[in-house]
Amino acid sequence: MAAKAPAAGRIGVRKSYKLFIGGAFPRTESGRYLSVQDAKGAFVADISRASRKDLREAVLAARKAFGGWSKRTAFNRGQILYRMAEMLEARRAIFERGLVELAGYSPKAATAEVDCAIDRVVWYSGWADKFTQVFGSTNPVAAPYFNFSSPEPVGVVTVLAPQNAPLAGLVSAILPVIVSGNAAIVVVDSAAPTLAIELAEVLATSDLPGGVVNILTGQRAELLGHVGSHADIDAVLCFGGQDGQRKALATAGAESVKRVHFMDDPDAPRWLGDDMQSPYWILPFVELKTAWHPIGA
Repeated sequence: MAAKAPAAGRIGVRKSYKLFIGGAFPRTESGRYLSVQDAKGAFVADISRASRKDLREAVLAARKAFGGWSKRTAFNRGQILYRMAEMLEARRAIFERGLVELAGYSPKAATAEVDCAIDRVVWYSGWADKFTQVFGSTNPVAAPYFNFSSPEPVGVVTVLAPQNAPLAGLVSAILPVIVSGNAAIVVVDSAAPTLAIELAEVLATSDLPGGVVNILTGQRAELLGHVGSHADIDAVLCFGGQDGQRKALATAGAESVKRVHFMDDPDAPRWLGDDMQSPYWILPFVELKTAWHPIGA
């Protein structure tokens, strides 16, 4: 977003928007960038245009982080997500200004979206240690055994982020994936992509282990085929997208044996509704594992 005007005679420091991979902020290896304009068409900043190699690096970081994140207690994951809400609250002025300048929101609408994003993080943090009890079960069997089913994370999930509601939509897409212990690679292609890197700075200071969330700015169409065919990506969550892109992603996902889940990308006001948060959004990215235990053993 545009920086405040510097004092007379002083040149302001313009922000450099990089990628977010493994808890760090590297430049794209390709050296390619995209220009971001504000709602009036004025230049704001250059952002990194992620390449196939950047995607591979993000997958490596996510896979490395997955083991430790998935083994943390559900209560601890909830604590860390709540810390994310605290840090987002502390930086809310940055996001409100960005929504107004980049996405053309009114100040009132910007405040409402930031409020929604913060509240949504708190809401999902509360589900961290509850969804297992809701979706797990004790199963009756005709034998002297206890039989338990419980949800476990699938692994590395790529999120093709919503293009509407650049903050509330983004948060709503990430949280259901990571709350159960998955690691995420988020591809952002929206009118206000710098807000995603501002969010990355929130994540980097919120006790979230590096690599649990990786954010790549760029062009969805360029990365979509690589996402679908990458053998070490376990699942894909795609918001919106053209029919041809969805078909190509589903075909590539079938060939590489990964889950591909499609969701709509409604307009910005709709993202603020209560129907855009649900524990059922967690389910596509967990597997029900069943254990048998002899009675009396």
